[in-house]
Amino acid sequence: MEDTLSALRSLMSSHSPSLDALVVPSEDYHQSEYVSARDKRREFVSGFSGSAGLALITTKEALLWTDGRYFLQAEQQLSDQWKLMRIGEDPAVDVWMADNLPKDASIGVDPWCISVDTAQRWERAFAEKHQKLVQTTKNLVDEVWAKRPPEQINAVIVHPLEFAGRSVADKLQDLRKRLAQERARGIIFTALDEVAWLYNIRGSDVAYCPVVHAFAIVTTNSAFLYVNKEKVSVEVKTHLEENGIGIRDYTAVSSDAALLATDELDALSTAKGSLAAVTKEAEKTHNELNKGVNGEHLAEEHSNDFVWVDPGTCCYALYSKLNSQTVILQQSPLALAKALKNPVELDGLRKAHVRDGAAVVQYLVWLDKKMQEIYGASGYFLEGNSVKKEKGSESLKLTEVTASDKLEGFRASKEHFRGLSFPTISSVGSNAAIIHYSPQAETCAELDPDKIYLVDSGAQYLDGTTDITRTVHFGKPSAHEKACYTAVLKGHIALGNARFPNGTNGHALDILARVPLWKDGLDYRHGTGHGIGSYLNVHEGPHLISFRPQARNVPLQSSMTVTDEPGYYEDGNFGIRLENVLIVNEADTKFNFGDKGYLSFEHITWAPYQTKLIDLNLLMPDEISWLNSYHSKCRDILAPYLDVAENAWLQKATEPVAV
Repeated sequence: MEDTLSALRSLMSSHSPSLDALVVPSEDYHQSEYVSARDKRREFVSGFSGSAGLALITTKEALLWTDGRYFLQAEQQLSDQWKLMRIGEDPAVDVWMADNLPKDASIGVDPWCISVDTAQRWERAFAEKHQKLVQTTKNLVDEVWAKRPPEQINAVIVHPLEFAGRSVADKLQDLRKRLAQERARGIIFTALDEVAWLYNIRGSDVAYCPVVHAFAIVTTNSAFLYVNKEKVSVEVKTHLEENGIGIRDYTAVSSDAALLATDELDALSTAKGSLAAVTKEAEKTHNELNKGVNGEHLAEEHSNDFVWVDPGTCCYALYSKLNSQTVILQQSPLALAKALKNPVELDGLRKAHVRDGAAVVQYLVWLDKKMQEIYGASGYFLEGNSVKKEKGSESLKLTEVTASDKLEGFRASKEHFRGLSFPTISSVGSNAAIIHYSPQAETCAELDPDKIYLVDSGAQYLDGTTDITRTVHFGKPSAHEKACYTAVLKGHIALGNARFPNGTNGHALDILARVPLWKDGLDYRHGTGHGIGSYLNVHEGPHLISFRPQARNVPLQSSMTVTDEPGYYEDGNFGIRLENVLIVNEADTKFNFGDKGYLSFEHITWAPYQTKLIDLNLLMPDEISWLNSYHSKCRDILAPYLDVAENAWLQKATEPVAV
């Protein structure tokens, strides 16, 4: 680590101009949350492996910013050469740089790894002291990363219409209507899940995310995919060309963005197939929008002169190729279109979650048996002290990793399984207090019947992506642990049962999950809900349920998916989280004040809550009624996927409760 920092500082000194600081973001060229091994530059320089964070290296200091999910993990992983900066508690990185770096300082960053939004915000912060953001021509971390992993050549695959639910032609037609409405000649897509969704393709370039390292540019007359052509099979080539999509080299996106800015890109289009029909429809829409009230065409200044980029996902490098005077900086139209699931996607998500719930129940049955056999635990149902057994062989003991591997095995047996949707958070005792804990085989903890066990996991299936968290105890939980679990459950129930008018955002709903915790002076340092992809990213926007201001930006709408996952984490002791995936539906209310229309949630995750961990005296009658109803549905829905012994276990786990 010391050698890496020294080497980077040497490159900073020799850079033209000399750099006073170097920013190393977590993101790749596509502003992805999860990145491939060769793009984990921030992890390489800092040693911190969390999915969110930013490293800043100055001539004398090294600082790491991350959010509340990772405070404990960062404390454990950062060496004494690094200082942890807690987002929300310490100054933001742009504020810190403006206040602590010299006047006229030069701050270097790879423009491919930073969004337009972030770059422009930093430039505003630097202006007062005449500090400047310097776009490095090479990534300096890559220059010192001797053993950087090579690029993987993973095949692009076609995502069949039976799972996608909408054709590429249909999506392009809607997109071109939006371009005409905004009077844009074209749009650049850099977010990997948007490229995959638009062109109905998937891949395996990023672990846990079925996406392809690719860009896309769509104009009123043409469409392009920028990808390593070695990844494209004959089948995929045919699929793309039939939809009027030209295949270009991954690196050509930079020069093509410049051509788009001068309206010369369409000349490159060589794709055949349905492009002509799509273009004709786009031109018809364009002409309609350009007509005035009397049918005459509007003035020339209303021609399609603009290029649309999403400032939150488009990298600064591509933006710099455009004329800033003719750029539309607003959220990608695909963000919302992708979040509003079509009927086929919703049906697939429901089915995927049933199979996934069966796998989770099978895992709990297996784990309950093993905890009793190996550790003398009282088990999932009984509240007793464990009977300590003699230390068995190493091959018999259960660790956080061997247990999570077993869970993956149950999932792998299910139809349409394609892999996990994120690294399983299998955490016992104090490790469960690390919100995004990632167990490693060499250092992970052994399971303990006298401590809480939290497992947050999910899978990728061809028909949907899943994410579920359950917290259990195989011994005798304390009264305090029960009270905390019950408060989390109450918040989970309150949010899941919410009814709210159209136009309500996730920021307004977040409080529902926190009030039961607040009553006891408790809280948690993460958002309460995120969207879920359809065989895509497990974290999907643009909506979310959170205390953070960005949750105000997009209201929840019918056919969106969102998680419901409150928690409580006691540093050094335990962590609790409960998570289900919900679908937003139109609600059938007695009244309709303001003619707004009302919405409600549908649970599609199926696995029992451990009643042993619930203090029933803290639940209201309607909460007990909801719990019993949910458990009854669990039994009925999962029964066909379980054997006799597993069904008997589930029957016992979902027996009605009463005070």
